[in-house]
Amino acid sequence: MGCGAGSIAIPLAQDGHPVIAADFSPAMLGTLDAGIEYYGLEDLITPLELAWDDDWNLVGPVAKAVDVAFASRSVTTTNLKGALAKLDRTARRRCAVTMVANSSPRYDLHVMNAIGASVTCSNGFVYAFNILIQMGALPQVTYFESPRRDTFDSLEAGVADFSRMLEHGNEDKVDRLRDYIAQHMIENPHAGEPGSKGVPQGRYMLDHVRKVRWAFIAWEPVSAPRS
Repeated sequence: MGCGAGSIAIPLAQDGHPVIAADFSPAMLGTLDAGIEYYGLEDLITPLELAWDDDWNLVGPVAKAVDVAFASRSVTTTNLKGALAKLDRTARRRCAVTMVANSSPRYDLHVMNAIGASVTCSNGFVYAFNILIQMGALPQVTYFESPRRDTFDSLEAGVADFSRMLEHGNEDKVDRLRDYIAQHMIENPHAGEPGSKGVPQGRYMLDHVRKVRWAFIAWEPVSAPRS
């Protein structure tokens, strides 16, 4: 289970015991609360407002509180080693993180390369792997891709949407972006149907599927259990 992008950690307790779902965003936790109430999961899920920089000894799960501690696409912190150590401290049996393994999910690499825009790829997962080795863990890495379809209702709407990717010196590529979209936009056969976020899909889409590559890193905790 996950709270979606931005969730800090999703520790999973033993079978039959509650799940602790943690996030630093009150808005995200509000959405979670609504889902818990809608599906009647009050006895199974415990929301917790928690950030990586918080002192988990004061406000976080106690040491070895859960069987599995999992951070889904959320290890965004200036202290990566500290965040991994907090997950390790919290879990009895297994820890895992999911981190992007190419560019940010905000970018479409296919489009950016086609228009000659520069993109910085993330190596955070490599640092996480090395930190875990230094901690004495034996991390296992699995790579997977998640497909995404961006839809829009007109050429200009598509340009406005994809222009969010043109930052950090790429702002002058708008005309190239417009030309690319004009050449590669096709009718969306699922227009009007709910998209991945429940919003109705637009009339058009690009003729390729945007793919985001992720690294799933899992390891057995190396911190000592509580006495």
